[in-house]
Amino acid sequence: MKKNKIKDTGLEVTELSFGTSSLGSMPDTYGYEVPELRAQETLKRFFQGPANMLDTSRNYAMGESEKRIGKAIKENGGWPKGFLLSTKLDRNMDTLVLDKNRVRESLEESLKTLNVDSVDILFLHDPEYAKDITDITKKDGAMDELFKIKDEGLAKAAGVAMGKVDIMFPLLKDWDFDVIINHNRYTLINREANAMYDYASGKNIGIFNAAPYAGGVLAKGPDNFKKVTYQDATEEKLAPAREFEKVCKKHNVELGAAALQFSLRDNRITSTICGVTSVESIEKNLAWANAEISGEFWDEISKLPFSTNDPESERVFTSG
Repeated sequence: MKKNKIKDTGLEVTELSFGTSSLGSMPDTYGYEVPELRAQETLKRFFQGPANMLDTSRNYAMGESEKRIGKAIKENGGWPKGFLLSTKLDRNMDTLVLDKNRVRESLEESLKTLNVDSVDILFLHDPEYAKDITDITKKDGAMDELFKIKDEGLAKAAGVAMGKVDIMFPLLKDWDFDVIINHNRYTLINREANAMYDYASGKNIGIFNAAPYAGGVLAKGPDNFKKVTYQDATEEKLAPAREFEKVCKKHNVELGAAALQFSLRDNRITSTICGVTSVESIEKNLAWANAEISGEFWDEISKLPFSTNDPESERVFTSG
């Protein structure tokens, strides 16, 4: 699989990588549970490649995602050579504080749970949900602490991972990030992150585009999955997905393949992160990444309308 360099970090990531929020089992968000055994089988399959990056977070499923990954790492005899491990510094979920001290606490929790001494990529996560964003942005705040952690060799690359573009974009101008993660804002049906991606690409910041399936609807189809970006969706909100699906059916292209390759074929994007919860989901993503899609299809798709609004403006956040 094609690999792309992450700035000057020495790291190379495959163009497709896998996320693990749903792997920890978050039925409130994704609409289904993931048993422990299924999660472990999924992780064993991941260790076989060819995608080489796994992304998690201290707070995914209230720590269960990292716990399951840590178990898999231990049973594997350590993190596999040539693979990249990414996790995130998270707010305290009781107090919502994400300050300098919480950053260190979150890191220590992650390293212990994952059974590793360091990680390849470390993100400061979801500052828009923190109690006080000035705890993050002030001098000697959480963001400065992130870069100290990198300087100490506990991470090879430092970044910010979040959703809200109006808060994220200004942060990119104030810190020298190696990489960013943004989710749900660059998909077939939504392009809110487009200008921000232009800026990041121009600064040679690695771009990880997460959730290309808009939370699942572009993978499972609007007839089978009536949520958009983790929110129950009306027929009106499902309509854009249906329009793209019509073109897919006309050209005999799977909607999931179109949604994934829309991100993969964008030269600005360093890696596309897809959530996986089963061996079958890994295999399906690999198949979609390699599906043959004609230029005529992309020409027709390019003419369809899309939103540039925040797709999660009405979302009620839940950690489960």
